[in-house]
Amino acid sequence: MQLEHQLAILKVAGSLQKSGEVMKLVNQLARLPELSLSMQQMSMEMTKAGIMEEMIGDTMEMMDDDDIEEAADEEVNNVLFQITDGLLGEAGPVGPILETRPAQEEEEEEEEEEEGPELDMMQKRLQALKG
Repeated sequence: MQLEHQLAILKVAGSLQKSGEVMKLVNQLARLPELSLSMQQMSMEMTKAGIMEEMIGDTMEMMDDDDIEEAADEEVNNVLFQITDGLLGEAGPVGPILETRPAQEEEEEEEEEEEGPELDMMQKRLQALKG
C-alpha cells in the first residue's frame, strides 16, 4: 500500500514538473511586455477610429439638410423650365393613364398597344409634352 502511495506521489511530481516546463515555454512565447504594448497601441487606434467615425457621422448629418434639398429641387425645376422654354410647366403630369379620356383616344391606344407597350408609353409622353 505504501509502495502504491509512493508511486502515485512520483506520478504527481512528474506531472507537476512537466506542467512547470510547459508554463515556462508559454511564458517565453507570450512575452507579456510586448503583448501589453501591442494592446495599448491597438486601443489608441480604435479610439482614433471611433472619433473619426463620429466626426464623419456628424458632418453627414449637417449636410443632410432639408432646405438644401428643397433649394436643389427648385433649381433643377428652374433649369428644366428654361431649357424647355416654359413647355415643361404646361405639360401636366406624366404617369399613369387618366380615366377621363374620350373613347376615340382609347381606341387609338388599343391599336397602339398591339405594337408594343414601350412604343405606347413613348407616344403618351410625347403627347403629354406637346400639350
